[in-house]
Amino acid sequence: MKIIVCFVSACFLALTGFSAAAQQQQKLALTDTTYVPVVDETPTFYNHNYIYKARLDSIQKMVPLSYNEYVQKYIDVYAGRKDMMGKMLGLSGYYFPIFEKALKSYNIPEEIKYLPIIESSMNPHAVSRVGATGLWQFMFATAKGYGLNMDNFVDERKDPIQASYAAAAYFRDAYEELGDWLLAIAAYNCGMGNVNRAIAKADSRDFWEIRRFLPTETRNYVPAFIAAVYVMNYSGDHQIKAQKSVFLKNTDTIQVNRFVSLASLAEALDTDLDELSMLNPSYKKKIVNGTELDPKRVILPKVTLASFARVYQLLNEEVLEVDKHIVLASNDGKSTRKSKTVNKPAVSYHKVTSGQNLSTIANKYNVEVQDLKVWNNLKGSAIVPGQRLKIYHKSENKRITNAMRS
Repeated sequence: MKIIVCFVSACFLALTGFSAAAQQQQKLALTDTTYVPVVDETPTFYNHNYIYKARLDSIQKMVPLSYNEYVQKYIDVYAGRKDMMGKMLGLSGYYFPIFEKALKSYNIPEEIKYLPIIESSMNPHAVSRVGATGLWQFMFATAKGYGLNMDNFVDERKDPIQASYAAAAYFRDAYEELGDWLLAIAAYNCGMGNVNRAIAKADSRDFWEIRRFLPTETRNYVPAFIAAVYVMNYSGDHQIKAQKSVFLKNTDTIQVNRFVSLASLAEALDTDLDELSMLNPSYKKKIVNGTELDPKRVILPKVTLASFARVYQLLNEEVLEVDKHIVLASNDGKSTRKSKTVNKPAVSYHKVTSGQNLSTIANKYNVEVQDLKVWNNLKGSAIVPGQRLKIYHKSENKRITNAMRS
């Protein structure tokens, strides 16, 4: 009998170890939002903790901070990632005031400031596998729709200030349509159309009721958000310490109305170029492309009056010789010399056939998906058989798309 008991115990321990290893692998799997780990879709709620519920209730403001087995799973994940969350605490000192100001301007709950933790780990250069970019992970078309500019000099999805105001505007629109903050957060991940369809299928406007009808990633997205809010507020209870941020809290802002290199500014300020570039992540070529009609913002580390005098001299004397012709972000890095004659763009039309998507059509005509969306005023990626798509041939004229995006 003892032998049988020992054998059964050994099997149980082996299975438990395998399950734990599998769960750990699941936790490390990343979804399209890059930083939301995948957990078991139907977790066993064996560790219900009323302390966590009480803590969530105590910090709840406008956004409902529900406590259930899905939230608990993500609390376990984020509380276990002490290094990552320590970095988030350190970065929050710099980024949160930026997020809070933008959200307040649109009357959006302050709690939304925690969303970039699960979107991008607060990395302005984060890019998902489908091209969502920046702290707030904007797709190209959505970014354009909310006033962000992407060209060969700048990608404003990476600008903490500009992107935060665009995100706040999106949440204003989502809440006006959906009337619930958890639904608005879900829509930020999968789009308002998917959320509305889930509402219709579930005949409910409760996120936890419609959750099963949402894409898998979105089902996890809202619990992950609530867990991130919890861990950021109760980091000390989980032995998570804030790590020193690379950013300086004391900065100044100037408006530049001419082209100037960040390298020249760094030299005038007697500061490190990498540090200046981190404060201004949206400038792709490390060139500030300001003009009289469209001055550009530059964030500077707080410096002495003598340094400002050198910057003033630089901005009034330096003439930066660069090709200032603005082209599509999708054409960045290609030759863009101005021609003396303006060619009429060659336009053709493509009739969508069954099984085609924007990627296959873009590959066929050697263009970019983003261009197809802009040329045809497409808000998303959905197309249907029989639909006619306008194609501009970039070999004839690249400027037409730029004009359309302006």
